[in-house]
Amino acid sequence: MASPAISTRATRQAFLVLRSSSFLGTRSQESPPSTSSSRLPSSTPSYASSSHSWSSSERRSLSSSYSSKTTDAIEALPLPPPPTSIGGSTRPFRVLGLQQIALGSLEKSDMTNIWTNVFGLSKFGTYRSEKENVDEDLLILGKHGSPYAVELDLMIPIDPNKSPKVHVPPLNHIGLWIDDLRAAVAWMEGRGVRFTPGGIRKGASGHDVTFIHPKGNEESPIGGAGVLIELVQAPEEVIKALT
Repeated sequence: MASPAISTRATRQAFLVLRSSSFLGTRSQESPPSTSSSRLPSSTPSYASSSHSWSSSERRSLSSSYSSKTTDAIEALPLPPPPTSIGGSTRPFRVLGLQQIALGSLEKSDMTNIWTNVFGLSKFGTYRSEKENVDEDLLILGKHGSPYAVELDLMIPIDPNKSPKVHVPPLNHIGLWIDDLRAAVAWMEGRGVRFTPGGIRKGASGHDVTFIHPKGNEESPIGGAGVLIELVQAPEEVIKALT
């Protein structure tokens, strides 16, 4: 080689040549690109050499160099500033992560078949509430008891003709861990966020919960943009793990 390394552009071209030939060592007949600094060692042969057959280690080295440069370019981008809160005041709470995903249907059998029989998720509990018109199985994504696990609720209505209709829509709602639920609700209500009737109460898993209405109204114009959002008080172990 004329230089101890090939340029970043050359690295990308080489990577594409290798990928298009399924890394089988297909030889390229095009002229070698101009060379400059790179991470590739001086022993790396020119990808355009018609007399060179690429070994597995050389392909891995070239692919790794290209991936590293791409990653470096992404990491070099500056992080955006935190979003401005409503009214310019500091939020007295934090959203820590995803607590649950709730799915609804008229029959449990189809949901159980895909999530338990096919995907292998474990059921750790059940919940039934006449007031909320729901009968549900509680499954877990991840290790049960882990602060990083996500609850999956499979819900059917006790009476399909009554409200709330927990089977509509089928992807019914998501739940978010909140580090200070009461402070969050007070702060959001003061800024026009609409909550569903019922206030803060115990949820299916025993945590305090409340719901942001999918749609705003004249009195409280901010809703969930079409999505029912459950806010869940995170226990101390979750707050420590996710903070």
